[in-house]
Amino acid sequence: MAKGTNYVSKTPDVNGFFAYTNEENKIWADLVKRQKEILPGLVCNAYLYGLDVLKLPEDRVPQLKDVDKILQKETQFGVEPVPALISPQRFFELLANRKFPAATFIRTREEFDYLQEPDVFHEIWGHCPMLTNKTYTDFMQKYGELALSLDKKYIWMLQRLFWFTVEFGLIQERGMKKPLIYGAGIASSSGESTYAVNSDAPTRKPFDILDIFRTPYRIDIFQTVYFVVESFEQIYEVVKQDLIPVMDEAQKLGMYAPTFPPKEK
Repeated sequence: MAKGTNYVSKTPDVNGFFAYTNEENKIWADLVKRQKEILPGLVCNAYLYGLDVLKLPEDRVPQLKDVDKILQKETQFGVEPVPALISPQRFFELLANRKFPAATFIRTREEFDYLQEPDVFHEIWGHCPMLTNKTYTDFMQKYGELALSLDKKYIWMLQRLFWFTVEFGLIQERGMKKPLIYGAGIASSSGESTYAVNSDAPTRKPFDILDIFRTPYRIDIFQTVYFVVESFEQIYEVVKQDLIPVMDEAQKLGMYAPTFPPKEK
């Protein structure tokens, strides 16, 4: 969603082609190589299915129009190239119209391990595999519709739902001892992917919408709390409900104390 940026978006040519330099393609290749070595046994079946369907190139940055074509065929939920900075209103409108807003720039070598804003690697490698799952994309569409219908005073709480599901969600798959990754912020992170599944440091809580609305987070550290869903139907059913009473209840009860240190100024 909208935030400040130090990057400049790519501009496509008349055919919708985005040009990347040799170094940018090499950065993509190195990021993919690293995640392919890390993710086996850590990500959920839906994510693995999506990777298999997308068959993303490993030696160059994929073209969004190629990814969009596959996603449209699978779930009729595509990707839309956007500037590095868009408003929350535009973000929600795109989701409601079954399009995921995707940044087009790729991180520099200096920020290879971590950057706070989503780049094209995060968008395509992190988000797009899950966009091959119909229930998940129905959730995304309904989330966008819900956000557009709410008074702006509730949006910050709805953004917490996005954070703890789409970005940093885990799912408990049947027969698995540990919850597995479906959140894009984890799947695209070399450090957090192992940490989220295997570390004893974070708390993993059953998905509960009231808890989510009351839980603070920081964007610049490994998460201290993860919420675990049992299925993607679970999050889809939540956004079909009237959430205003739940949000009002969350505000009445108050926010939980942070489980992380304050950010250094």
